[in-house]
Amino acid sequence: MEHSDRSVQPVLILYLFVLLFVATQQQFAIADAKIIRRTFHVGNLTITRLCQSTVITAVNGKLPGPTIDVHEGDTLLVHVINESPYDLTIHWHGIFQKLSAWADGPNMITQCPIQSGDSYVYRFNVTGQEGTLWWHAHVSYLRATVHGPLIIRPREAYPFPKPDKEVSIILGEWWKDNVVDVDTQALLTGGVPNISDAFTINGKPGDQYDCSKDMYRLTVYSGKTYLLRIINAALDHQLFFKVAGHLFTVVAIDATYTNPYITDVIVTAPGQTVDALMVTDASPSLYYMSARAFVSSNGTYNNSTATAILQYNYNTSPSSSSSSQPLRPKATMPVMPAASDTDTAHRFYTGPTSLVRPGNPNTVPLEVSTRMFVAFGLGLATCQPQQLLCNQTRGALAASMNNVSFQFPTGISLLEAHYRGENGVYTTDFPNKPAVLYDFTSNKIGMALFTEKATKVKRLRYNETVELVLQNTAILGTESHPIHLHGFNFFVLAQDFGNYEESKARAMHNLVDPQVRNTVAVPAGGWAVIRFVANNPGVWIMHCHLDMHLPMGLATVFEVEDGPTTDAILPPPPSDFPIC
Repeated sequence: MEHSDRSVQPVLILYLFVLLFVATQQQFAIADAKIIRRTFHVGNLTITRLCQSTVITAVNGKLPGPTIDVHEGDTLLVHVINESPYDLTIHWHGIFQKLSAWADGPNMITQCPIQSGDSYVYRFNVTGQEGTLWWHAHVSYLRATVHGPLIIRPREAYPFPKPDKEVSIILGEWWKDNVVDVDTQALLTGGVPNISDAFTINGKPGDQYDCSKDMYRLTVYSGKTYLLRIINAALDHQLFFKVAGHLFTVVAIDATYTNPYITDVIVTAPGQTVDALMVTDASPSLYYMSARAFVSSNGTYNNSTATAILQYNYNTSPSSSSSSQPLRPKATMPVMPAASDTDTAHRFYTGPTSLVRPGNPNTVPLEVSTRMFVAFGLGLATCQPQQLLCNQTRGALAASMNNVSFQFPTGISLLEAHYRGENGVYTTDFPNKPAVLYDFTSNKIGMALFTEKATKVKRLRYNETVELVLQNTAILGTESHPIHLHGFNFFVLAQDFGNYEESKARAMHNLVDPQVRNTVAVPAGGWAVIRFVANNPGVWIMHCHLDMHLPMGLATVFEVEDGPTTDAILPPPPSDFPIC
């Protein structure tokens, strides 16, 4: 594909001026902002779990991958060198990517993948965000092993007591089989991928599995406060997380501060992050950290438990080494919620509220420009030509929003098509509501069982306020879906079970201090109302973060037009932008 364009030169000159001006202003505003450079070598890594050696795709030979640690206002340049056998992209989950949409990373949405043997430098700033985010592959099932923390520290003090230590806790899944093969087999058959063989905490399953002693261990000191940065990097499971004998005080979710929220259990959907303070005030001993599935459907799921060890150090000085301490044979196990404990999960998902501070931009816009009602869930579609093992009579499992099953383009990314004005790649007629309203909580409705495959987007004017009702459907069974929006945070005004009823929902709206998230776990057989301001020009996907549902089509895209000023216009792609 040719990447020259007669219109690029003057626009490029304009943008160099704009970016220079913005950078100069930022220098005055944030005198100690830095340019942080990192290199990601993505390649094969042989690793043993559950007594079996498996070749995985990993970054810099690590699982989880390296932590990126920056301060608010810094600029990040990550040189991704793809030495793996797979084409891939990296998504910086939760980063706004203001004027840097080319670095967002979802495959065929903002970029073509980085082909095996090639490289790409992701360039973006982290202005206006603080807290725990993460990065991960956005192609196939590769994010099972290609992921890591992205920590954005404040310029000033935390709005909570300063912890004595900070620890990243990444919850994940492990397959004995090659994860790309798992995904490919599901595509060929038109079914669902095989479930994982284990859950992991910081890449290790723990000692509750057959033939497994590989376990993450955290040594702590009595009377200290630890900030746990908890990330759900699992592909297809929401997770409960507990530490025996200890409570948490949640202080942030999805890199937005919350009012202190005390709980003994953390619940996260894939893609979500939770920052929680934990005081080590238990009797000095050994305690299990545990993670197991929260299951909102009647389907097959991983019913195992990942464990790690929290070990008190009996030395009085944190500088003292504990390497010679023998592990005691018995650790206390937390009592985990039942896998189907919807009440506990819903209580946590709806409990925290945003911390509103003077000058905080997280104030809810009260005037709404565009209202949309998006019904989404599973259904069936005609087998695609590449689905060679698909049951032609039944069709393939599909997922849709407003009965449109999203079809990814193949020859050019949507962002590039948008920027260059390419015709025939997508249409702008994604519907504002379902064609037919019905009982969304019933599985007896046949009219919405079959869905169409199409690449339809919703066009938005710059800076308009959008309110979305996200209505879960039960056509092939109910399930909680974590819906992630790229390029924006959004306010979660309300969420509940059953069919959405406007009068009831509006009475529930929190317009004062609602949660601010980038990923919301819409209740099984229920709904959520979210609101955001489309102040970020570009092309942004909104999709289910259960990875099995993305290739099925549980996604749509917002095309946000340029704004009226030079600092609200999408710049041209960088010179090393990957081509298909």
